Amino acid sequence: MQKYLEKATSFFEIPIDMRSRLLILLAAAMLLPSFFTPMWKMTLYSNQFPDGLLLNIYSYKLEGGKTPNQDDLKEINSLNHYIGMRPLLNDDFTEFKWIPFVFGGTILLALRVVVLGKMSKLVDLFTMFSYFGVFSLWSFYHKMYIYGHELDPTAAIKVPPFTPPMFGHQTMANFEVYTYPSTASFFIAVMPLILLLAMWLSRKTWLNEH
Repeated sequence: MQKYLEKATSFFEIPIDMRSRLLILLAAAMLLPSFFTPMWKMTLYSNQFPDGLLLNIYSYKLEGGKTPNQDDLKEINSLNHYIGMRPLLNDDFTEFKWIPFVFGGTILLALRVVVLGKMSKLVDLFTMFSYFGVFSLWSFYHKMYIYGHELDPTAAIKVPPFTPPMFGHQTMANFEVYTYPSTASFFIAVMPLILLLAMWLSRKTWLNEH
């Protein structure tokens, strides 16, 4: 047991080399697109809307795709009203209030790791961001579950409770719904992978020197 504790302690004390510091800066830069590109996209198709209704989900707002003479978010909320689903409103998504701050805080913590240059700080950053990613996915799923299960029983059209898809395709009433991660999500997913690479490179450098 003592041997494993000593190994863990020595790992956390490893200094971060210059290559890894540059990678950490790159990882921080991966979060910048999350402030101005969508994280998720949902598209709904039906006979009434053959070109589809598009919903963009940003880190801080919902935005419907705009086509001539049509606001897609307004149309989606009108359709939701008929099946008893409450409207999609920015104010109902508490995530929009804290997710941008988490991204900003993560960038600042990444800069702190670059300055301090210690493996333990890099591990802390990776762990925190990984937890944030898992929690955000759970929060998104939970929100979708609530919207699809808390339906108004007096709605004009009765549909069984449902959960809109997080990934892929689902048929809901007379709509074909497709939901996929968008641009910002891909950058966010790459960020922890870059941090892992930075850990590996610094550990490899340290082992070669010892």
